[in-house]
Amino acid sequence: MAGSFGATSTTDDVLSGEDLSEKRVFVTGVSAGLGVETARVLAAHGAKVVGAARDLAKAKRATSEVRAQAAKSGGLELVELDLASLQSVRACADALLADGRPFDTVIANAGVMRTPFGRTADGFETQFGTNHLGHFVLVNRIASLIAPGGRLVNVSSAGHRYSDVDLADPNFDRTPYDPMIAYGRSKTANILFAVEFDRRHRTRGVRASALHPGGIMTELGRHLQPGELEATVERINVQLAIDGRPPFKFKTIPQGAATAVWAAFVAAAEEVGGRYCEDCHVSQVTDGPISPLSPGVRPYAVDPEHAKALWAKSEEMVGERY
Repeated sequence: MAGSFGATSTTDDVLSGEDLSEKRVFVTGVSAGLGVETARVLAAHGAKVVGAARDLAKAKRATSEVRAQAAKSGGLELVELDLASLQSVRACADALLADGRPFDTVIANAGVMRTPFGRTADGFETQFGTNHLGHFVLVNRIASLIAPGGRLVNVSSAGHRYSDVDLADPNFDRTPYDPMIAYGRSKTANILFAVEFDRRHRTRGVRASALHPGGIMTELGRHLQPGELEATVERINVQLAIDGRPPFKFKTIPQGAATAVWAAFVAAAEEVGGRYCEDCHVSQVTDGPISPLSPGVRPYAVDPEHAKALWAKSEEMVGERY
């Protein structure tokens, strides 16, 4: 069953016939796009979902229908979380720990993409600080709440191919800032975090994976320059035409969120633990040329020793050890 899905599978396809009524799931970024869809489909299948968002008012508006439907099946509770502020991250984690109820799965979905240069409340480069360090602190602080047999799913991106992490200069203090390189660093970090988290927690039956949701039109692209996306798609389609392949099509949001719920509840734990996934399957490690539409994960993103080094650097940056 776990291998019967692909790029066009939707969240409803993936969870067809699944009963999640005994599951409790934590999802970050439920104010738009993939986060809202992920919360919707999980609650529709009976799961009790705790959704986190920086802007609670926006999240309430975005999930109004989801919450109404969830009341008849599972349930959707909202909590405040600003990943760009470790004070907010720690407050959120403390509240979850005080509540004490375990989670079967944590889906680290929230993120930003290609932002202008900036810094988080704690002085970290915006994309690395938000996409990686915020989740790093949050997940590690609530790791004890992930029940044996549970999973961590990090939403990464094929954008990891643009850049490895730079442990010597993570905040671009000496390196000229490039928004796509910064995004690539943060997405590589998402994968490496899953690799090391999986190594540390697999003995108690908790596994971690990372994934690329696919090319989707969501609010994540709000920092792109006018016409930039269209120009990129045009370049891709020129190459596809040369290769005799059909033109590029964006995934729908239900298709984009499918791999996360597949990795969380459908795929075998041993299949996805410590791995990078896309289109509802585990990707192969690829060191050669990769086109924008070719599958594959770069070796540096799944290297165990590199994952350990990032973990140590991340602990140093946030001032906590796990």
